[in-house]
Amino acid sequence: MGTRVERTTSLASGPLDWSLVTGAVPLVVEILGAAGLAVLLFSRDRRWWLRWLPVAVVLTVLLTYLVKLIVDDWWQPFPDELPSDVLFWIGVALLGVLLAVFRMPTLHWRGRLGAVVAGALVVVLGCSEINIHYDNYPTLRTMLGPEGTVSLKDATGTKEKTLDVPKGKAISDVWKAPKDLPAKGTVSKTPIPGTKSHFGARDAYVYLPPAYKASPRPLLPVLVLMAGQPGAPQDWITSGQLPDMMDSYAADHAGLAPIVLVVDPLGSSFDNPLCMDSKLGNVQTYLAEDVPAWAAAHLQASADRAQWAISGLSNGGTCALQMAVNAPQRYGNFVDISGQDEPTLGNRQKTVNAAFGGNEAAFDKVNPMSVMARKKFPDTAGVFVAGEEDSVYGPQAKKVYAAAQKAEMKVELMELPGGHSWQVWRPGLEKNLPWLGKHTGLTD
Repeated sequence: MGTRVERTTSLASGPLDWSLVTGAVPLVVEILGAAGLAVLLFSRDRRWWLRWLPVAVVLTVLLTYLVKLIVDDWWQPFPDELPSDVLFWIGVALLGVLLAVFRMPTLHWRGRLGAVVAGALVVVLGCSEINIHYDNYPTLRTMLGPEGTVSLKDATGTKEKTLDVPKGKAISDVWKAPKDLPAKGTVSKTPIPGTKSHFGARDAYVYLPPAYKASPRPLLPVLVLMAGQPGAPQDWITSGQLPDMMDSYAADHAGLAPIVLVVDPLGSSFDNPLCMDSKLGNVQTYLAEDVPAWAAAHLQASADRAQWAISGLSNGGTCALQMAVNAPQRYGNFVDISGQDEPTLGNRQKTVNAAFGGNEAAFDKVNPMSVMARKKFPDTAGVFVAGEEDSVYGPQAKKVYAAAQKAEMKVELMELPGGHSWQVWRPGLEKNLPWLGKHTGLTD
């Protein structure tokens, strides 16, 4: 089973908010799934034990191996292989289906209905354990998609006078929250077109904190945030629980929080254009020019690179570092959460061939490790976050952290309990919001 994290969601808050990764719900699923498996395994028929059960087990092993082969070796939608415990629970779910199918011919209609129910319980058990591993859906509500979004026009309102912040002061030094300031911020879904890059990004999500509703309006810092691959911008809204996270931070800072643009550097869930300008798409131009230009046209926010930060998880974390070294004129701060030591499609040769037609020099020109070996970045600050149990990305984070230090970046390394999952990604951002506030001029 995946490593579990403590969560305080109460059963009294309603079924949609019950935790799916800790507490009563996953325990009940485990009990029912085990019971379903026991029902499917038990039979008085000697032929079942000597013929059909061994066939089901062998088929399960073969199909599970086939899943691994397709995902890890042929399709390769992820840069890393499927974890062994995830493969195990995929196998359990497949076994439940096969056992139910093989039991059908020996049962009457009531028994067949029972076999279907038992098989479904085993499948739910497998899916639940995979969800626990990744912590992807902490509650049922997060499975339903983003809620309570408002139109960007309604969220931004009219143009306001801006708050004057003397040089050398933080926004919080001169900010006084008006009495009618809303308690929570807003989330809007909106396209951010690739006007210059022509990159086909999916719609973004924009979080505006309560302070954005004030007059005079503070020119707040901007955090550009990205999900992993496979993934989509809405992952940070649902699985990442970003609105609650930012509202909580704002509540502790009199309504102040960064504006967050959750953008798409992929184009689709399973594409990986590697966050660079290449044959796969002009993602670097999209993030360095199109996104800031859109923000300038649609929002009242700071345009100072010192008050712009970029962050992401896994593929998005790698992208955050790429932008910090390849577009330092735009992003003065970054938080790389579980990122890689270089952008990849599985291996260096495959990556260089797909992106640059085999031109290694073109790849080295934008590869973060290569760039940091050539240039210094004394005006860039960053945090590298890795899971203590992440045997793949954890060592890579330490490697890149050391390279960033040599490149004179002001960097920190944070290790958190968990592996390559939301157990790390969610707190990886939340615990660094105070750091972002200080480094972007929001707070002292």
